[in-house]
Amino acid sequence: MTQPPWWRGAVIYEIYPRSFSDSNADGIGDLQGIIDRLDYVAGLGVDAIWIAPFFKSPMADFGYDVADYRSVDPMFGSMDDFDRLLARAHDLGLKVIIDQVLSHTSVEHAWFRESRASRDNPKSDWYVWAEPKQDGTPPNNWLSIFGGVAWRWEPRRRQYYLHNFLSSQPDLNFHNPHVRRAVLDNLRFWLDKGVDGLRLDAINFCFHDPLLRDNPPKPAEQRIARAFSPDNPYAYQYHHHDNTRPENLQFLSELRALLDDYPGTATLGEVASEDSLATMAEYTSRDRLHMAYSFELLSEDSTAAHVRATVATLEQRMSEGWPCWALSNHDVRRVVTRWGGARPTRALAMQLLAMLCSLRGSVCLYQGEELGLPEADVPFQALRDPYGIAFWPNFKGRDGCRTPMPWDDIEHGGFSSATPWLPVPREHIAMCAARQDADAHSTLNAFRAFVRWRKSQPALRWGDIHLMAIAESVFAFERSYRGERILAAFNLSADAIEVRTPELEAWRQVGSTGLLEGQLERGRLRLPAHGAVFAMPRSEAG
Repeated sequence: MTQPPWWRGAVIYEIYPRSFSDSNADGIGDLQGIIDRLDYVAGLGVDAIWIAPFFKSPMADFGYDVADYRSVDPMFGSMDDFDRLLARAHDLGLKVIIDQVLSHTSVEHAWFRESRASRDNPKSDWYVWAEPKQDGTPPNNWLSIFGGVAWRWEPRRRQYYLHNFLSSQPDLNFHNPHVRRAVLDNLRFWLDKGVDGLRLDAINFCFHDPLLRDNPPKPAEQRIARAFSPDNPYAYQYHHHDNTRPENLQFLSELRALLDDYPGTATLGEVASEDSLATMAEYTSRDRLHMAYSFELLSEDSTAAHVRATVATLEQRMSEGWPCWALSNHDVRRVVTRWGGARPTRALAMQLLAMLCSLRGSVCLYQGEELGLPEADVPFQALRDPYGIAFWPNFKGRDGCRTPMPWDDIEHGGFSSATPWLPVPREHIAMCAARQDADAHSTLNAFRAFVRWRKSQPALRWGDIHLMAIAESVFAFERSYRGERILAAFNLSADAIEVRTPELEAWRQVGSTGLLEGQLERGRLRLPAHGAVFAMPRSEAG
C-alpha cells in the first residue's frame, strides 16, 4: 500500500527570518543564520520548514509588502544564500515551504509605480482603482484590517486605490488575467528552483467585488475580533464584498494546475473570512489547495468546548480536503500566554504541543513553541509593528511573538552579537535552547521524544478522527488508520479531573510519552491539570 504524500500529517516548523538567527551581527536574522541552525531544526524531528518572506521589501510590514518577488532582500542575504539553504535543508531531509504574498504588493513594486503613473499605461488596471464619490470621499465603506478606511488617494490618477492591509500595500486586481498570469509566473520561478511548497498569505483576499458594493453592518454581539484587536472597526462589518469572493475558486484551480506540473509540491493557504472553517473546506476541495489553516485555534478561547466545536465543525464540512492546525504563529500572541495567562506551566506547553500534533491534519509549529516560550512584553518605545503602535495600549500588536529566538544563556540569547531589532526577554534566555537541550525533562526534549513516538503511529499522522464526549473540560478523540487506533484525552483546565465511563474500558494506556500523564485504568480516567493520556485498544496495547 502506498504511503500518503509527505505533506499529509507533516509537522511544519515556521521560521520568521528576522528573529531566527543573525549571522552577520547587524541585529537582524538572515538566511545564513537559518543555515547555521538547520541541524537543530532537523533534530526536532519535523518534516518541513516554512520560511516567512525574505524577498526585497521596504519592510513596512516586515516583508509582507513585497517589492520584488524574485529577489532576496539584502537584509537577509543573497540568492546564493537561499540556494545553499535549500540544498542544506534537503540534505537533512527537510522540505522547504516559502511564503508567497499574492493579493497585494508594496507601493515600491515596479508594477504599482507604473500603474499609478497614469490611467492609460500598460499596467493601469493591475491594481484596484476607483473613482471618488461626488463629495470626494472613498467609493465605499470597506475597511482595512490594520484600522481605518481601505482606500488611499493617489493624486497622480485622481483616484483611490484599495489596500486591505497597510496603505503601503496596494491590492492587485485579480480580475485582470495578465495579473493572474504574472503572479503564477512568479510562483513558477521558485518552483523551478526546487522549493517543495508555498504558504499562501491571505489567500482569500485576492478578488474583490467589481461593483464595489458596501459591506453590510454587523450587529455588536457578532463582532468577534479573534486574533486581532477588539478595538478595530474591521469587526463592525460582514466582509462579503472585499474578500472571499467566488471568483477566487477558479484562480485556486489555476494555481493547483501549476503545482501539478511539479510533482511532490504542496500549497498551504491562510484563511481569515466570515466563516473560515467553511472557506477552508471549500478551498481544499477537489483541485484547489492541498491544505489550509485558519485563526479559530489562534484565538483567546482555550476551553475544551471551543476546541471540540472547532474540530467537529471542520470535520463535518471538510469531506474532501486536508486541514492544517496552528496554535501560534508570527501574527498572534504565543499560545501558552493566550491560554495559560501570565505564568504558564511546562505541563500546559507540552500538552498543547502534543494536542496540536495529534489532530487530524498537518501541523504548523512556530519557532520557540518547542521551548514553551511565553509572549514577550515589549515596551512601547521598543515596538516596531505598525499595527501595535496604532492600537496601543489595549492591543500591543505582533512584536511580542516576534522577539528573537533564544539559543544560548548569554547576552541577547545568542541570537546576535549586536543589539537585536527587538529585545530578547530575560525569561526567554532562561528557557533557551541550550539550557533545554541539556535538561532531560525540558519541554524541548519532551517534544523531541513525542515527535519520535508520533512518527511510529500512522493513526496520528494520517488517520481519521472521531471526537468523544468524556467530560466538559476534556478534549478527547480517537484516531484510526488501516485498523490501527489511538485514543487521546487532554484536560484543558487548570484543575485535576477524574471520570469513569464504560466507553473507556476497552482502552489501555500507552507508556510514557513525555507528557504530564494521567491514568487510565478499567474505564477510570484521572487527569492532572493540563494532563493527557494516550491509549490503544487492549488487544493492541499488549
